[in-house]
Amino acid sequence: MTEKASVCRSCGGARLDTVLDLGRTPLADALLREEELGRPEPEYPLKAVFCRDCSLVQILETVPPEELFCRRYPYYSSFSDELLGHSRENAIELIRTMRLNAESLVVEIASNDGYLLRNFVQNGIPCLGIDPAEGPAEAAERAGVPTHCGFFNRELAAKLRGMGKRADVVIANNVLAHVADSGSFLDGIRTLLKDDGAAVIEVPYVRDLVDKSEFDTIYHEHLCYFSATSADRLLRSRALFLNSVRRIPIHGGSLRLYIGLRDEPDASITGLLAEEKRDGVDGFSYYNDFAVKAENIKNGLRLMLKILKDGGNRIAAYGAAAKGATLLNYTGIGRDFIDFVVDRNVHKQGLYMPGRRIPIFRPERLLEERPDYVLILAWNFAQEIISQQEEYRAAGGKFIVPIPEWKVT
Repeated sequence: MTEKASVCRSCGGARLDTVLDLGRTPLADALLREEELGRPEPEYPLKAVFCRDCSLVQILETVPPEELFCRRYPYYSSFSDELLGHSRENAIELIRTMRLNAESLVVEIASNDGYLLRNFVQNGIPCLGIDPAEGPAEAAERAGVPTHCGFFNRELAAKLRGMGKRADVVIANNVLAHVADSGSFLDGIRTLLKDDGAAVIEVPYVRDLVDKSEFDTIYHEHLCYFSATSADRLLRSRALFLNSVRRIPIHGGSLRLYIGLRDEPDASITGLLAEEKRDGVDGFSYYNDFAVKAENIKNGLRLMLKILKDGGNRIAAYGAAAKGATLLNYTGIGRDFIDFVVDRNVHKQGLYMPGRRIPIFRPERLLEERPDYVLILAWNFAQEIISQQEEYRAAGGKFIVPIPEWKVT
């Protein structure tokens, strides 16, 4: 059972305009087992809208988080070398700038398999991970990262504070956009932070979403798509303050938000807010042609793949990512075009893509089968994937990168 919002998730405003309607789709991370292939899959409406009152882009439908994140959740961060390197740099910088030591406490919300917090453990800094997915949480514990398996909210934060835990740093990467009750989530962060502590939150940047036509990053886990403007307005409503910001390239373009209990904005945030105002990011006209761009990519990609198939070429795909599920289901690309998908994540191998039901294998399958082309579904890690598959490429294999516009490399 889902809930459909009729008002904005952030401000409660009712002036919501459609940005992109992707139709009814299965859950992007609900990979299928072989015995499930004969059963119908649940599908839910997937429509992104813009709030004229607070500028937040969001989807209307809310799937219960227990259905999204707890049952056989297949995402494990540690399978991406690029993400591991990005996270290590972030951790080392925080240790230096926040002067963290053995008396400090770092809490990460949505800590997954401990991919980031292990950097603090290695430097002797106490930490706590919080994540609702049992598999990744157990993997984190095995890696030496203390982890609470559950959802983070104001009640859990109050319980932790009552146990004497106050955080110098709260990290929440790629999770604020996933939270249906952002008020409880942000109240929890405020409760858990020390007075001079900082929350460091990464969110995909809506400008990159629009400017680079990254429509496939829209799926049911991602409830919100933030600009600095919409994030600032949401945070202020919960007595938290966006004091600094940094644009970072991870996941196709993200914002790293530095948040405190006091209103002390630096030039980075005042400058970016002014830039968004100048460019119209806070108005609906900025998003007007996004649906047209998505449709053009869909039609162009289908045509290109059809030409390749008609020419006798075999095509595989790389990356059983959530964005890949959105791309395949929106474009209608299935086993008529794609023979199989490969992924480094062993927890996805042997399963099938939702909706399109394409089998997922280990990456070595590329060298065994030698398809002529590989469509990179996890295009945000395209360079990492291509460099890992140098042997396949040297043998004549070619890669197709679909976003922001398809190209063969």
